[in-house]
Amino acid sequence: MKIIFAEIAVKELLQARSFYEVEVAGLGEKFSNEIKNALKRISNFPTACPILKNEIRKCVVRKFPYNLLYSIEQDFILIMAVAHHHRKPFYWLDESE
Repeated sequence: MKIIFAEIAVKELLQARSFYEVEVAGLGEKFSNEIKNALKRISNFPTACPILKNEIRKCVVRKFPYNLLYSIEQDFILIMAVAHHHRKPFYWLDESE
């Protein structure tokens, strides 16, 4: 199934990747690879991740403190947020409306 990122999710992804790359050379690429792995899991098994709230599911990114928050739409999967574990819970609901 096709995966589409919300604008805020793209921004969060790029910021996190840049942060990790500044911290340690090559770590941003490792972060990107783990995001890709999480996206493959979501694409292959969209209903496998638990529902967090309002039909929005949470996929934990391995090795990094991030979740991909997504909804399953009719023809695609919408990534609503690339959320750090320490962000205020459900912040993405306000930003996606």
